[in-house]
Amino acid sequence: MFHSKCCFWTTSAAGDQEEDGYSEPCAQCAAVDWGVSNEGQFFCKNCYNVTEKMREVTDEFTLYIKNSRISRIAKPMKTEKKCAREWMVCEGFQVVLKCQADALVSLGVCLQFKTEVLWNFWTRYLQNTRQAFVSNPISTVDQNSESESETESVVCSEYSFWNGAPSEAGEVKDSGSSTGGRSGSLDALSYSHRVDRKTYNVMTMPRTLALCYLALLWVREAITLADLLRLVKERHVPYLNIHDNFPEDMKLFGRDSLIFRVDSIPSYSTVHKEAVDLAQVMKLPAFPMVSQDCLLHPIPLTVRYLLESNLPDGLLVWVHKVIDEASMGDDSFLTFDPVKQKPALVCYDIQAAAVIIVTMKLLFKLDDRVEWTSSGKAASEKKKKVFNVERWYKVMQPAFERARQKMEREEARQLWKSHKPFITSLKDKSLVFKKRRVVNHLQHRFQKLTDSTPEQQCFTTTAFSSFHFHWGKEQGSDGPSLHQHRLHCTFKKKGVKRLTNRKYWHTVLSVCPPTCSNHFSEIEASLPRMYVWLLDLFSFLLGVSQAQVHKEVLNVERCLMERELLSVSKETPSPKKRTKKPRKI
Repeated sequence: MFHSKCCFWTTSAAGDQEEDGYSEPCAQCAAVDWGVSNEGQFFCKNCYNVTEKMREVTDEFTLYIKNSRISRIAKPMKTEKKCAREWMVCEGFQVVLKCQADALVSLGVCLQFKTEVLWNFWTRYLQNTRQAFVSNPISTVDQNSESESETESVVCSEYSFWNGAPSEAGEVKDSGSSTGGRSGSLDALSYSHRVDRKTYNVMTMPRTLALCYLALLWVREAITLADLLRLVKERHVPYLNIHDNFPEDMKLFGRDSLIFRVDSIPSYSTVHKEAVDLAQVMKLPAFPMVSQDCLLHPIPLTVRYLLESNLPDGLLVWVHKVIDEASMGDDSFLTFDPVKQKPALVCYDIQAAAVIIVTMKLLFKLDDRVEWTSSGKAASEKKKKVFNVERWYKVMQPAFERARQKMEREEARQLWKSHKPFITSLKDKSLVFKKRRVVNHLQHRFQKLTDSTPEQQCFTTTAFSSFHFHWGKEQGSDGPSLHQHRLHCTFKKKGVKRLTNRKYWHTVLSVCPPTCSNHFSEIEASLPRMYVWLLDLFSFLLGVSQAQVHKEVLNVERCLMERELLSVSKETPSPKKRTKKPRKI
């Protein structure tokens, strides 16, 4: 009997005639000419009749051919999951640094930054802290130096940590691993105990950014610390939810969350301080010179911020004079030397903004009176394109508010939750995944009810720009450009040019001790509003607080005043000493 399913049959030399062990004549045509189908059934090549006889399989390959007669359904064998390998905390930070370096290289940083400088800094740090690349790493030294009771307590706390009993650390508990062994890093417990000890200088997440900043500074890339933190904030450089980038064989669990979980971006001052500390720990030599051809020099940086703040190009001449008078353009002043610690690591971006503010104070005083008076005089002149502080403020203020609101909206649209949730204990593992499923389900249902797609504008999909504003007449610009306007801030007296601002005001320039806190909040109410607004503008551009910009303004004023007082003392002749005549006896 002919069956239509025989169209997929194939013949083989091993399945011909009597060699197959089946020599019965065909019941349809009495021929003995058999073939074997893919299903293992014999069929007649003459009339294509199919028999119920199955071929007895002897070779290993045909053992896997599906039998048409199914006796039972076997469950498919599950593929073995990739087992988690044993790893140390320093390896985890190495993965973090690699991800950050790859992101910076993809943004245009030279490859030397990753392959040579950052790698050498990392190995130097591990050697100097005796965590790796040494014959006696710090973990072995600690175990040998501790007493028996201390070692026993550490072992007991580690055992209780991995087996769910109450541990001494208390915050994160672990009841074992789903893979049958330890999950997470091997030294997370001892590492978290060493975090509070300053002598160990352990790596932390903010220190990864500090290490990247030191490497960028070494290769003299045009990325300031404010730029680096902005790249992190806009998700161009991985930092938040960094464990999403970890490889599958490095399982983060339990106490690892205390080390690698970050809920916020560190402040400018925190990363700057960590960079100084790391440079001293690594005992780095003096950094390459920050000369005028380097984009970290105050002159090119001030050009950048003048363009950003829509100030006239003529202001650059006065900015150069302030830099020269304060001796802030010298290579010795700008180049960082961790060994000598003098000079200290300069905040290049904040310093450039502070120089512009000091220059504005020199020209327009910014005391809520003189700048508006000069604006009225500039407006009354017949000459066109004269810089007017009042007009500049009216152009900048709405653009400033729009940029701030845009940044707040983009931050609100960010997905702060990670794709891979941190499991702090096996007891809570099912609860964590259940919450994640409920959240995803609610989001999906809400999208269906509102009939809308989620507006998740991710920063990583857009190109990074170091500028917040775009000035000009083009469509989409933030306002008209004032770069070509000329300054009207001098007058001639007896043939000599003098500034219209005859008096320069400043707050107390005395240096406070290191333990003293910042006094900006105390004096902010008494400062002129125009000056505070200018601080607010540059603090927004740099992503720092107004207090930090004001502190750097005071540093520039100290350098300027000390140089001025020094020149005055040199010009003033010292009084001649009177010699007393000996008394006549």
